[in-house]
Amino acid sequence: MSSSTYLPFAFSLLLLFTFNPLCNVSAVGVNYGTVGNNLPPPKRVAQLLQSTIIDKVKIYDTNPDILEAFANTGIDLIVAVENSHVANISAAASAADQWFAARISPFIPATSIVAIVVGNEYLTDEKLDQNALVRAMQNLHAVLLARGLDRKIKISTPHSMAVLASSFPPSSSTFAATLLPTMTAIVGFLADTGAPFMINAYPYFAYRDNPGMVNLDYALLGNKTGVQDPKGGIYTNMLDAQIDAVRSAISALGFGNRAVGIAVSESGWPSKGDAGESAATASNARTYNSRLIQRAQSSKGTPMRPKEPIEIFVFALFNENKKPGGASERNFGMFNGDGSKAYDVDLSCEFCGGGASNKMGFGGEMGTGMMSRGPSVWCVAKPHAEEKVIQQVLDFCCGAGGVDCREIYENGDCYYPDKIHAHASYAMNAYYQMHGRNYWNCDFKATGLVTFSDPSYGKCRYPQQ
Repeated sequence: MSSSTYLPFAFSLLLLFTFNPLCNVSAVGVNYGTVGNNLPPPKRVAQLLQSTIIDKVKIYDTNPDILEAFANTGIDLIVAVENSHVANISAAASAADQWFAARISPFIPATSIVAIVVGNEYLTDEKLDQNALVRAMQNLHAVLLARGLDRKIKISTPHSMAVLASSFPPSSSTFAATLLPTMTAIVGFLADTGAPFMINAYPYFAYRDNPGMVNLDYALLGNKTGVQDPKGGIYTNMLDAQIDAVRSAISALGFGNRAVGIAVSESGWPSKGDAGESAATASNARTYNSRLIQRAQSSKGTPMRPKEPIEIFVFALFNENKKPGGASERNFGMFNGDGSKAYDVDLSCEFCGGGASNKMGFGGEMGTGMMSRGPSVWCVAKPHAEEKVIQQVLDFCCGAGGVDCREIYENGDCYYPDKIHAHASYAMNAYYQMHGRNYWNCDFKATGLVTFSDPSYGKCRYPQQ
């Protein structure tokens, strides 16, 4: 199909995510599922997301087309080990190394992969070996250590709320008794490696299953009256209560004094549902996700830890027409498969929430959550720039441009991956930094891109002022 086929998608994205550049906003993570037969190609999605406030994209596998499409975009990726592959990776460190070499290595550093999540809601499937999950996480971390990537890429695993024995009141929550040994091992691993505990939190399902007990506005993140925790604070929305329930469960394991951040790896609201899902409407989806995005952009914590911001990944980018289950499972997307909007989400400046520094979560070597909008910037090659032009730029930078290119020569720390876009990115950034980081010094015949995501990896360090 021609590119004009997706013009409505481009227009919809720009309308949905346009914001006043004078506003100091933090960015938003989004889940990008692909269980559909009518979705735009990954390259188109990646190109268009560069014009939005989204700076992190979480996927559910290591789809090479997606990994290639997001190369040098300035958008961080969280990739996944599918549940069916966990057992194999858990068998030995060599199996984990083979998986990493085949699935991840070919795409870094051009693609900024900042986390690998092992499985998805793995512990809620009774047929799967709990211990295999822990071993797989440990084996993958060993691979990262050996390759010098453990500070750039973190390892975690997303859980459903079903891992809790109960979720209210939050201050009394604990993990299910059958999961205590496994959860102790996982939380200890996360505390040791600086990765966050990931939770898929859906107030929608809590309301759907107990509409007589749960206030709809409380589930939609907008209750003004609040719900009192007898031992804690007042909760004005269910999501905060769910997050603090997880905090209490972690503390009950004995990790109260060790820093384990929490990231909401999935949260959203469906715009359509089956006959018994009366709350699954476009209006409610718009309300929930508008408030969720506002929540993600704010610097607010929760009643238990009001100064600790939470990293949030909205579920989801697209409706996925081939997902199994009820109608709501296929209608969590902000967009339909053809690129049209499922509903409007207001991201104008009334939702600007201030800075994003020091958020707990995945953010590269400094441990910040959302991408920093501060002074640390780099210049890299656009992922789809023509190789002929990129070669000319590389020749210029390493020649008349006066850049020291020894690191991208054979035996240099940045020689691998031996790809022209990777080598050009290093040289372009060196030129950009040398000339004072003026935006015109990262043009290079429209092949350069300024990014706030550090492209350094292993021993390869991209210079900055």
